[in-house]
Amino acid sequence: MPSPAQLPPTDRVHRRTFLSGTAAAGGALAITAAGLGTATAAVPVKGATAHAAPPATVLPADRRYADLRRGTNQRWVGSPEQIVLATSTADVVRAVQQAADTGRRLAVRSGGHCYENFTTSQDIAVVLDLSRLDDISYDESRRAFGVGPGAHLGRVYDRLYKGWGVYLPAGNCPTVAAGGHIQGGGYGSMSRRDGLAVDHLYGVEIVVVQADGTARAITATREADDPNRELWWAHTGGGGGNFGVVTRYWLRSPGATGNDPATQLPTPPREVWLSEVAWPWEQLTEARFTRLMWNHGDWHARNSAPDSPYTALFSQLKPFHKSAGAVVLDSLVDAGAPGAERLLKDYVSAVGAGVGVTPEVRQYRKIPWLHATQWPGFTGPDPTIRFKGKSVYARRNYTDAQIAAAYRHLTRDDFHNPSALLMIASYGGKVNQVAPGDTAVPQRDSVLKYQVVSLWNDAADDQANIAWVRECYRDMFAATGGVPVPNETNDGCFVNYADTDLGDPRWNTSGVPWHDLYYKDNYRRLQKAKATWDPTGFFRHAQSVRPA
Repeated sequence: MPSPAQLPPTDRVHRRTFLSGTAAAGGALAITAAGLGTATAAVPVKGATAHAAPPATVLPADRRYADLRRGTNQRWVGSPEQIVLATSTADVVRAVQQAADTGRRLAVRSGGHCYENFTTSQDIAVVLDLSRLDDISYDESRRAFGVGPGAHLGRVYDRLYKGWGVYLPAGNCPTVAAGGHIQGGGYGSMSRRDGLAVDHLYGVEIVVVQADGTARAITATREADDPNRELWWAHTGGGGGNFGVVTRYWLRSPGATGNDPATQLPTPPREVWLSEVAWPWEQLTEARFTRLMWNHGDWHARNSAPDSPYTALFSQLKPFHKSAGAVVLDSLVDAGAPGAERLLKDYVSAVGAGVGVTPEVRQYRKIPWLHATQWPGFTGPDPTIRFKGKSVYARRNYTDAQIAAAYRHLTRDDFHNPSALLMIASYGGKVNQVAPGDTAVPQRDSVLKYQVVSLWNDAADDQANIAWVRECYRDMFAATGGVPVPNETNDGCFVNYADTDLGDPRWNTSGVPWHDLYYKDNYRRLQKAKATWDPTGFFRHAQSVRPA
């Protein structure tokens, strides 16, 4: 693969020399369902389609501006000079070059699910919106699936499954876009069985800004002889908005062989069992709540090895604030796993063992996998709400102090919100089969991944809800300075659940910087990648990687 300097002129734009038009791809893609033979496909050129729509630039007077100045967290509303809706890699290069030439701050948005104001802060002049870069196709030359950063996960699942019978083990919220999700790590209900989304990332096409201010589209893959391999590695968990603008992901599982698209990514379950049970708060004393939490953490500590039969099972325990009325357990298991129903029933029984409260069974049913990707038990929040969340990786069971602090805040009488909760997801399994340095995600021996989160509607309730989240989290991790410092119990924080409090000494008294909570020892390597590929720090936000 050529070095950046050796790339042909169509792959780069020099300062004040802008690409015009879009690169043309071949004709219609021929696809097959799994088991129906090998697909043939035209090779995409620079992520553009044969009839790509022209880009649109939305200014404040445009009626679309009110929608496009914000994402899904209504706490954050930006005021950029313009919003560029790109439809091709050439559009992205052009927009980045113009911003670089005029010295204007540019932020990149794909699905708009950022927890913080990284795309809406008041110093941002240009928002580069990638939502129209949502093509999904198969690239024969790379034996990999190309996915545009604007493609929502629901669309990714639908297209990959209907077209080729494969899937990507990514997130549970169908409206989250691939753009930030994949490069931050990307986990979901099948990650215990098949790993993280980034464990299947073969390569990226990305627009970077060089030291001389030149914007250029380059490709980086995991091939050992790729001179840009470190840039690929940085996108396997380094987080969005750090190194450039990803305009296409290529997905192929490590070790995949042959030329049949149906063998290049995992096959999802045919069907899954879904379960929802609930323990009413009115019957949960502190002792009973403690037993429920201890059971849950203990089960995951014992059943999250990569070779466990329980890698077929994923669950979310949701201890809501008592005003919601119940603690809820939503679970899913691959119906094709040996003894799947028994695995699920035994799990639910183990979580409730000795609690002394018979849970209410709200639902128990078997449905096809693709339908289950839309199940509201796991999907994300209403995009019209406001929220604040703070994340945790857990290596083992909760401590007594953590459970006691959670109980105290979940049962507070001076705070009332049925949508305030701990959202605790099963983790581990095949995720933990990968070494901490093989990808930029260093947390590879955790068994749970969760967040303290609150969701609400009115701006007048901001202070109360943000305070509840901060205080609950601080007290749960009081022994380590208010944050989950990596130790024998905790393993830091998830970069996709961005939390600027981690860099605020009022809420982090541990002495451990925010970047070590996200990246641990991998941060130094990410800094080197930043210095190589974004030496001027053009791509930046409140928690962006700093050049070495």
